[in-house]
Amino acid sequence: MGVAGKHFPSHGHDAAGDEASTQQTAATQPSDERIRKESFFGHLLNRPEFAAISGTVLVFLVFAISAGSSGMFNLDGVMNWSQVSAYLGILAVGACLLMIAGEFDLSIGSMIGFAGMMVAIPSVYFHWPIWAAIIFAFAGSMALGALNGYLVMRTRLPSFIVTLAFLFILRGLTLALSIMVADRTIISGVGDLAQSDAVTNFLFHGVALHGLFTSLAHMGIGSLLENGQPLVPGIPKVLLWWFALAAVGAFVLAKTRYGNWILAVGGDANAAKNVGVPVRRVKISLFVLTAFCSCLFAVLQVCDIGSAAADRGLQKEFEAIIAAVIGGTLLTGGYGSVVGACFGALIFGVVQIGITYTNVSSDWFRVFLGVMLLIAVLFNHYVRRRVAQS
Repeated sequence: MGVAGKHFPSHGHDAAGDEASTQQTAATQPSDERIRKESFFGHLLNRPEFAAISGTVLVFLVFAISAGSSGMFNLDGVMNWSQVSAYLGILAVGACLLMIAGEFDLSIGSMIGFAGMMVAIPSVYFHWPIWAAIIFAFAGSMALGALNGYLVMRTRLPSFIVTLAFLFILRGLTLALSIMVADRTIISGVGDLAQSDAVTNFLFHGVALHGLFTSLAHMGIGSLLENGQPLVPGIPKVLLWWFALAAVGAFVLAKTRYGNWILAVGGDANAAKNVGVPVRRVKISLFVLTAFCSCLFAVLQVCDIGSAAADRGLQKEFEAIIAAVIGGTLLTGGYGSVVGACFGALIFGVVQIGITYTNVSSDWFRVFLGVMLLIAVLFNHYVRRRVAQS
């Protein structure tokens, strides 16, 4: 009876009271300082490729104003500067990934000349099939890249010093072997061999989509020569290789475990090793990648120009590093973007060719590169401090 007559409070009233109490507590508690809202512009600043994309837009605007009516942006003009960008872009992909891992390869330029001779000498003087000479060049270049990486990891010397030594070694070997075998520093005749081999011609020589460009020219889209051939015969193979290599590199860096390893190794190699990242294997593989990119550059260039020369690739290692830095890659490692490096290479190609369409002396090109490098380094330093403080 006592129990039956006892009054119990309503459950609905309790629920409403609890909800009001929770809301009041949430209102009085301070927000978590680890969670902050970031503006859209702030998010863009934190992207490594932001500076390179902005710089590309600015460069295009400058040349659109100063050289817009000169033919620079006609189809043939676009192919000229995009081809220069593509050659450097191939090198920039490998250099960028290696720099993100905290290392440098200064032997890139010398490797280009050496790989070109590894294609030309066996095919022209020893009568190897051109495809066999190309495979030999890739195998030799990648073995030298692995040796570079092994020496850096084994001796723990700065990669700057080890690869600088290889810069001189490979350049000297290229000159010595070309004089010893051919008694000259330029070997011609490779282009005809590449064109006559079906596989090499398909992969490395000439242009793609020739029929499409011919049809477009006859339809009035593009110019025709007197012999009925289009002024722009197709897309250079180097552009297709650049797009493919950049796409693979960007995907690997952003979406795969190996890409996380590259970033971790560049950020703190000891910490990465302590959590199970194979630091040595990652770095050596990236040295192999830069050697592969150098050899690909050489093969495409030899097949396109038709000759190999001992002085090919001069200072290309510095241009690749500049493209990577303009693209947002830190010199200290651990931060960067393959897409940004490609935009850095695009800036390089547009300026190098575009300056010839203006009244500005081409002597100012190196000055522009130096200024762009300095601006990129200062901007990257600002972004790094901003990220560290956030």
